[in-house]
Amino acid sequence: MANTTSAKKATRKIARRTAVNKSRRTQMRGAVRTVEEAIKSGDRAAAVKALATAEPALMRAAQRNIIHKNNASRKVSRLTAQIAKLAK
Repeated sequence: MANTTSAKKATRKIARRTAVNKSRRTQMRGAVRTVEEAIKSGDRAAAVKALATAEPALMRAAQRNIIHKNNASRKVSRLTAQIAKLAK
């Protein structure tokens, strides 16, 4: 347990930040899941529309260090490739 005043304050800050990050991560995963479900159902128009909201969510998460920048880029790239396959 934290003993000093500054350590106690740091613990409170970490708890607040964790709650915010958890919320953002959940929101991001939900956006990605929406795209994946649209791809699975074969609805290209819905998938493109869902990707338009998922991509900024992923990049925002990367900017705020919730996920790594390369991880976000890789997810966007793979989702885009899967949507491109639907057109064929």
